[in-house]
Amino acid sequence: MLDTVQHHSQPQAGAQNHLAQEFVETLRLAVPMMLTQLGQIAMITTDLALIGRLGEEAVAAAALAHTVYFVSFTFGLGLMSAVSPLAAQAFGAGDVRRIRRSLRVGLWAALLISLPMMASPLYGEQILLALGQAPQSAALAQRYLNGLAWGIAPALGFIALRSMMSAVNRPQAPLWITLAAIPINAALVYCLIHGLFGLPELGLFGAGLATTLVNLGTFIAALAIAGLRKPFADYRPLAHLWRIDWPLMRQLIAIGAPISFSLLLEYGLFSSAALLMGLISTAAIAAHQIALQVTAVLFMVPLGIGMAATVRVGHAFGRNEPLAVKRAGLVAAVLGIVLVSALTVAIIIGRYQVGRLFFGNSEASAPTIELTATLLVIGATFFIADGLQTIMGGALRGINDTRMTLVFAAIGYWCVAFPVGWVLAFNAGLAAIGVWVGFSIGTFVYAGLLILRFRMLTRRLVG
Repeated sequence: MLDTVQHHSQPQAGAQNHLAQEFVETLRLAVPMMLTQLGQIAMITTDLALIGRLGEEAVAAAALAHTVYFVSFTFGLGLMSAVSPLAAQAFGAGDVRRIRRSLRVGLWAALLISLPMMASPLYGEQILLALGQAPQSAALAQRYLNGLAWGIAPALGFIALRSMMSAVNRPQAPLWITLAAIPINAALVYCLIHGLFGLPELGLFGAGLATTLVNLGTFIAALAIAGLRKPFADYRPLAHLWRIDWPLMRQLIAIGAPISFSLLLEYGLFSSAALLMGLISTAAIAAHQIALQVTAVLFMVPLGIGMAATVRVGHAFGRNEPLAVKRAGLVAAVLGIVLVSALTVAIIIGRYQVGRLFFGNSEASAPTIELTATLLVIGATFFIADGLQTIMGGALRGINDTRMTLVFAAIGYWCVAFPVGWVLAFNAGLAAIGVWVGFSIGTFVYAGLLILRFRMLTRRLVG
């Protein structure tokens, strides 16, 4: 009897140890990735704060410029995201050559796609005029874009290098580079806008140019670390860099293109949300923008966990260990739910303080603060759903499953979220609240479909 109890307890203890180890490894990867993403947000926020010194027109122009820039950049971002699962699977399989090849195709893809991607920012003024924007705002936005456009290739190259570094369990280097870049970026933006220390006074063009120079600097720093510092140098990541590996390039595109289109569907949904709010009221636009900004900052937490999930699932998939694949996805989901729920509770408790932070405490701003607080409560459910879809999407990338993710994004965002949000806002009379409820429902549908997909595929792998 005692032998039987011991026999059963050993596998159970082993399973618990595996789960605990997976939890620690996922957290170890996720935290630097979260902080790196927050560093990127900090740089964008710093840019906008410094541009704000030029006046409201400059801020509005910068916002328009970012809209044009990010539509183009998002496509490249999806392709660069495919470097992570390819390199992680190679690391799990112990295939050093494939790690090197994964980075190489990522860098080549960054260079090749950046050239057509630059067309959109460089013709931003014409695009904005075609969309009905004021000529003065479009012209100002073009100045900013003229400086910003040239940084696309190094920015994408840095993401490819960052993905490779994270795939070999070393996400700290990109974090230190990003943290060093934040004050350098702030100083350079300020100096080039106002023409300090003998530099020319370039205004909005200077702000964009400074960002391009910082992107180039972070890329060169990451390239140097990859080529010279251990353990990266052991993989000889820059060997035969001039060769384009077309078979692996096709695989990168097959995995990355659906990610790009999924991101564009999501970006399109939130752009449409701003338009819907514009049909409701000025207060609705303002409250929506603040609630969305808070959500965007908090989103860096599940995004970091989702990126870690890609790596951990990719390692297990590369080792051909189906149970470890399932465990990595499960641990990432549970970790995400715990952290996101804690942050959500904090936001609900401080929802009025958030509104007052942005709008002040005057009587005139009271209705907007009230609406912001209400949207943040509704946004709590949306934030949990959005966190789950990001993490499960990351887990599915680890096993190269991205095409169905695109289908699910279309269903969740455009077959559910947008029509439900429209009906609740304008037919049910819920206005701004209805838009957010609809988006929350659609995102839950998307997250649910991704969870079912991961369960089905892991069940098939286990077998």
